[in-house]
Amino acid sequence: MPTASTEPRITLHPHARRVRVIIDGTLLADTTRAIELRERGYPPRQYLPRDDIRMDLLTNSDTETHCPFKGDAKYFSFDENQDVAWSYERPAEGMEEIAGRLAFYEEIVE
Repeated sequence: MPTASTEPRITLHPHARRVRVIIDGTLLADTTRAIELRERGYPPRQYLPRDDIRMDLLTNSDTETHCPFKGDAKYFSFDENQDVAWSYERPAEGMEEIAGRLAFYEEIVE
């Protein structure tokens, strides 16, 4: 059995479970094509394809962050809810599968 030091830091797990994102009663996303990203030390995150997200309801944020393992992320807001989602447009090598997909803060969404 692998130990924490021998397991990859990040693993990707495509799945067909239904994922819905609702904020303030508004359905922002509904998909069965999510990729679950598991990163050691962080909660799992669902990366959703843009085709299954109401992108017309999201606005670009000025927030940008850098992860040495995933790359540069840009953020999106919904109404008064700032930075509810993020995306790696050109992710780091090995993370290409999440390129352009969005992940939402599960602490914010219903």
